Amino acid sequence: MRKNLLPVASLLLGTLFLFLGNGLQGLLLPVRGTAEGYPTTILGLIGTSWAAGFVLGCFFAPNVVKRIGHVRAFSVFSSLIAIVALMTGILIDPTWWLILRALTGFATAGTSMIIESWLNERATNESRGVIFSLYIAITLFGVVGGQMMIPFGDTSTSTLFMICGILYCVAMLPTLLSKAATPQPLKQVQLDLRGLYRNSPVSFLGILLVGIANGAFGTLGAVFGRQAGLSDSTVAAMMSVAIFAGAVMQLPAGRLSDRIDRRYVLAALAGVGALAGLLIFLVEPTQVWIVLTLIAIYGAAANALYPIAVSHANDFATAEDFVKVSGGLLLLYGIGTIIGPTIGGPVMTATGPYGLFMITACAHILITAYAIIRSRMRAPVPVAERDAFSPINAGTAMTPESLQLSPRAAPFDETHDQDVEIDPEQEEKPNGPV
Repeated sequence: MRKNLLPVASLLLGTLFLFLGNGLQGLLLPVRGTAEGYPTTILGLIGTSWAAGFVLGCFFAPNVVKRIGHVRAFSVFSSLIAIVALMTGILIDPTWWLILRALTGFATAGTSMIIESWLNERATNESRGVIFSLYIAITLFGVVGGQMMIPFGDTSTSTLFMICGILYCVAMLPTLLSKAATPQPLKQVQLDLRGLYRNSPVSFLGILLVGIANGAFGTLGAVFGRQAGLSDSTVAAMMSVAIFAGAVMQLPAGRLSDRIDRRYVLAALAGVGALAGLLIFLVEPTQVWIVLTLIAIYGAAANALYPIAVSHANDFATAEDFVKVSGGLLLLYGIGTIIGPTIGGPVMTATGPYGLFMITACAHILITAYAIIRSRMRAPVPVAERDAFSPINAGTAMTPESLQLSPRAAPFDETHDQDVEIDPEQEEKPNGPV
């Protein structure tokens, strides 16, 4: 274990600080925006802006890296995120926040892709399973850790925005000081929607709807909490318990889906998520323990849907197509996270804060219905021939580059030198003038 992790320890440390900043800033903006009296529609569009920037970053960040190199590109993206975090605390204005949040999403995609590429370069066929699992865990704990910083600061001041900037700056240091060899060029992202649908209609529609539900809750969950009268600490606990419950549920739900038709598991989980959402919407609970209990049930069901849908898609794909199919579904999920907050904001404005869960319930009901319908139209892959389930955390900012690390991807040739130390003056040269 030590031999596997030492070469990537600095990169994983940088990842932790990057996602601490992401978690803190992602929750701070809706909490502060609610306190400032911003309309729910605007707060939803701020989430949409980030998601749109992130998806665009997955497509265009590789061109920036190709032009100026990994080290310079990582410095540029990280610096941009830190600057934006500080400017967000200075420019308390919804229009500026929309613009700045898109820049953050774009730059976050760039930094994440570079880190993931670097980890993949340092991994071996024997160690990449461990490194991939640890990477997923670090992103999870980073986001939750950042969210839990909210109760320890004053959201009405610029202090927490400054802490975000500090975290992003610290995230630069381990990666820039790493001796890791400069990675190979980033993979150009391609999104074949027709191919994804032909491969698995259930996964295609399911992933899109999961993105809509998760995008709406991830962006507007804090707004719901504040408008429902919850304290900042309770809002942070609510958002964190949803993530943790989903992480805990993934393994038992995934193991069950390895034994029976995955579409039945998708239908059941989506049904539970829909029921929890409808209870919150119809009952409008105000007691904290009831809210947290229902949110935990909701999070356990909603956040376990994505990896099962991906596994179902890969049951019908060859091992060589794992990265292509999973990467395409990840981008499709990103499109869903753009749609979710966009429609969630106006619905909450019209129906009140609890209307958020009407959106999530509708998405989950559609997943349940379509999964059952498709199970009558197409036979499942035999158990012995299925792609083994592996947890995937779609609740954090993953890019298609991370899938190269997955042990389910086709083995790669270990031809890179893991002990190369890069001279800053000799690192990869850009293809054009800097």
